[in-house]
Amino acid sequence: MRNAFFATTALALGAPALLALAPAAAAEKVSVDIRVDRLEKEMRAVQRKVFPAGTPLEAEITRPATPAVTPGTPASTPVADLTARVGALESQLASITGQVEENSFKLKQLEEAFNKYKAEAESRAAGPVIAPPAVKPTAPTEPGPGATRPAGTNGGASEARKLAVAGVERPATGNEAEDAYSYGFRLWDAKFYPEAQAQLKATVDKFGTAPVASRAQNLLGRAYLDDGKPALASVAFYENYQKRPRGDRAADSLAWLGEALIQLKKPADACKVYAELEQVYGANLSGSLRGLVNAGRAKAKCSA
Repeated sequence: MRNAFFATTALALGAPALLALAPAAAAEKVSVDIRVDRLEKEMRAVQRKVFPAGTPLEAEITRPATPAVTPGTPASTPVADLTARVGALESQLASITGQVEENSFKLKQLEEAFNKYKAEAESRAAGPVIAPPAVKPTAPTEPGPGATRPAGTNGGASEARKLAVAGVERPATGNEAEDAYSYGFRLWDAKFYPEAQAQLKATVDKFGTAPVASRAQNLLGRAYLDDGKPALASVAFYENYQKRPRGDRAADSLAWLGEALIQLKKPADACKVYAELEQVYGANLSGSLRGLVNAGRAKAKCSA
């Protein structure tokens, strides 16, 4: 039957025409073979990149639908059909390669972000050790770390309270930053905790880069803690240590942060804070601060 078909074709086209078609078909087949070989190599390269464990990638190649044949027109040849399938394979390979490149870029970004976070954490953990600050005789003196204060009045600002607050003298030495801190200290010392919080916060906001900022923010945390607000106190203490590791009250803030965490019923976190305090400032802790830390470790039941 096949021989009869070729014989009929030869008679219809003539021998020369048939011979002319043969090289064209052969050339088309060679072109397709080259494309298939190239695709196989590229697919294996993608498999090695996407599946390093050797899991094979099964490409889902959809064979193009066979078009309806109009009477009187010749059907597509097997080579033409194969060419269409190779074209589909090339398209899918290009899409897979693009996804691989995009995923590699995102992975690189994640690695860079993690390395940056790790470096910052290690830098904070290895913070500088500072000496206890010298206090000027004329500056207000905070009570020792072991001292406690009764909670201040949190009710509405009555006329009597307004008069009492107005009776707290505002210092006027000409040093604006020190005067702002000293007034906040006097309000706290008089147990006007909400007013002290507002004054000390304003001092930190305005003089955040001045040396007085470390003392002001530490006292702000103390004002929150004495006012029964350990959550706000913990934030103030932690920010003071994080932003000003060389400040006058950095070690104090870390010690009081442990106390605030204990009040928040987070003893495990408090123990971590005490461990960092020992690592960064342990050699320079004052006796009173050491007593506060030892008492905190005992309350939190920290391991030795």
